[in-house]
Amino acid sequence: MTSTRRESVNVADIKLTAATLSAVGDIDIAGNRIIIRDDLALVSVATPLGGEDALKKTLTAAFGLNIPAATLSSTAKGMRAVSMAPDAMLLIFAHATPDAEMHVRAKLGGAGYTTDQTDSMLAIEVSGPATMAAMERICPLDLQHGSFGKNASGRTVMQHMAATIIALGDAHFLLLTASSSAKSFLHALEKSYRNVIS
Repeated sequence: MTSTRRESVNVADIKLTAATLSAVGDIDIAGNRIIIRDDLALVSVATPLGGEDALKKTLTAAFGLNIPAATLSSTAKGMRAVSMAPDAMLLIFAHATPDAEMHVRAKLGGAGYTTDQTDSMLAIEVSGPATMAAMERICPLDLQHGSFGKNASGRTVMQHMAATIIALGDAHFLLLTASSSAKSFLHALEKSYRNVIS
C-alpha cells in the first residue's frame, strides 16, 4: 500500500513571474535592428465547432479584423491576427497590463475560445540591410518579397527551434518562438547577422 506524500506548502503561496529578455535591450548590428517586443500581448483564439460564421462576424465587429488565410495575417486598429492552424489564430497587439486574454474574451463574447500566450512565446522584430541574408542562413522559408510579401506568415523551424515568421514589410519581420528557447533563439539570430556582416 502506498501513501500520498503531504507537504506543508500551498501552491497558491508561490508567485510565478515570467522571465523576460528585456534586460538585453535592442541590438544594433551595423544598422540592423533586433528588438525584443515585450510590449506585445499574444492571445490564441480557437474556433468552436460550427462557430466559424459567428467568430468571423464578432472578430470584425469587435476588432475590425478578418479571419486570416492560412499563410497570411490580417491587421486593423493596431491588432494583428495570424493563422496558426485550421480553426486557430493568434492575436498580437500592444497591451500594457496582464489582462490581454480577458480583454479579448470579453470582446468575443464566447464566439471563440481564448488562451493567453504572452508569457509562453517571445516576439522579436528584425529589420535592416542584412536581414534577408541573415534570415536565409537560419530560415528555410523563401522570404523574398515576391513569395513572402507584407502580412505573409508562416510556421517553420529556425536553428532547430519552432518559429512563426510574419512579414511587416521589406526585410522587416516579426518572429515568434517558444519562450523556453528564447535565449538560444536570440543567440542564433544575432550570430547569423554577425556572420553575414563579417
